[in-house]
Amino acid sequence: MAAAAPLTVIAGGATTGWAVTGVIGIPIGYLLVALVLAVFSVGYVAMSRQVVNSGAFYTYVTHGLGRVPGVGASAVAVLAYNAMQIGLYGGFGQVSADFIDAHTGWSVPWWLCALAGWAVVGLLGVRRVDLNGRVLATLLIGEIGVALVLAAVHVTHPAGGRLDLTAISPDQLFTAGIGAVLVTAITGFVGFEGTAVFSEESKDPQRTVARATYIALAVIGVLYSLCALAMTVAVGPGNIVAAATEHGTELIFDLAAPYVPSSLLVLGHLLFITSLFAALLSFHNTAARYFFALGREGVLPRALARTSVRSRSPQIASITQTVIALVVLGVYAYAGWDPMINLFFWITVTGGLGVLVLMLVTSIAVAGYFLRPGNRVTVGAARGLLAPTLATAALGWILVITLQQFHVLLGVDPSSPWRWIFPGAFGVTAVLGMLWALYLRAARPAVYAAIGAGAHHTVIDAAVSAGDR
Repeated sequence: MAAAAPLTVIAGGATTGWAVTGVIGIPIGYLLVALVLAVFSVGYVAMSRQVVNSGAFYTYVTHGLGRVPGVGASAVAVLAYNAMQIGLYGGFGQVSADFIDAHTGWSVPWWLCALAGWAVVGLLGVRRVDLNGRVLATLLIGEIGVALVLAAVHVTHPAGGRLDLTAISPDQLFTAGIGAVLVTAITGFVGFEGTAVFSEESKDPQRTVARATYIALAVIGVLYSLCALAMTVAVGPGNIVAAATEHGTELIFDLAAPYVPSSLLVLGHLLFITSLFAALLSFHNTAARYFFALGREGVLPRALARTSVRSRSPQIASITQTVIALVVLGVYAYAGWDPMINLFFWITVTGGLGVLVLMLVTSIAVAGYFLRPGNRVTVGAARGLLAPTLATAALGWILVITLQQFHVLLGVDPSSPWRWIFPGAFGVTAVLGMLWALYLRAARPAVYAAIGAGAHHTVIDAAVSAGDR
């Protein structure tokens, strides 16, 4: 839930969605995506009870479709989650700099604020996961509380003195541009699926993963839709696009400003910043655990599997992700590129596209896994086959619409090469990953045989030195 960053999605994602797409039905879009992801989660959770691994998507694809597609999926996962995490530094840096300027008059470069967040994320990333959980939970509860208070203020002060619920009318699902709305909504949910990534570090993964997945999905789905709807009520559905274009991320605060103490708005802005930070930390942890899982199985250098003696966290994998983020931040700061558009928006939307692809492939893999009678002993056909088949159809439809309207999300001309460069990067990455798997099969069969086995495998690459063992 912290990775999904509720206040960031509500204040930034929803308003950007209205401004970019011009479609009123953002709230109903959130509900539809929540429903699709709930169907996806049925098979996902069922498989998580039988396959416990920090690699999650990568491992499920391996078990369902084979090692070569699995390594291809792992490459996509590494790129997607790193893109989500690093892209958020642009938003965190710029919003933090704006807050400091507004309240102190100090002009601070965005990259300096981003580096401050980077340092704290790097420090917490090598600590125990339960400490990270407490930090994230505290920030999460605060931002949800403020979001609900602001939503209550919006609903109790409707435009024209009456409640207009047009934004959640099913008719909105058939308007032009709804595809871009659904993609925006999908990006807002990225993070809920991370429950399986932490399965090896939970006390009871058989129960915890399922419970956490469903609770996270239900809470953020309802919260997104409710708070987005409240903003349309406050300004009027017919005016929401213009208001979002004019006010941007400040819309949720500006609509409530005449009715609440200024201290609440200051708190809200602070929690907006901590919401971005919480997402940074959560996606850092997810990306690090993908590195860890791949290093443990020898797909990537085994050094990535080394854990901290004190915290048992994937120390080298965490440091690796931190270094990658620093390099990208350095490039953006040196080049002078816009942190909000070129880093925050473009890169996180692209990362969300990668996760959408992973969900689609994982749904196919779940169905493939449960097609084998031995794997369906405790899972009925409805959970093991019907649910992932329906999820595949729904996610496939959303992906097709996404690719058709990706230029809308980037804000570029339909003829711009960028609309294909970003999605194409995942295709190239997947192919490279599968070629690497084929190399491992030919040159390092012991490593290839252990792909997807996770913590339960005992095969050790013969090339690893005795000291590394």
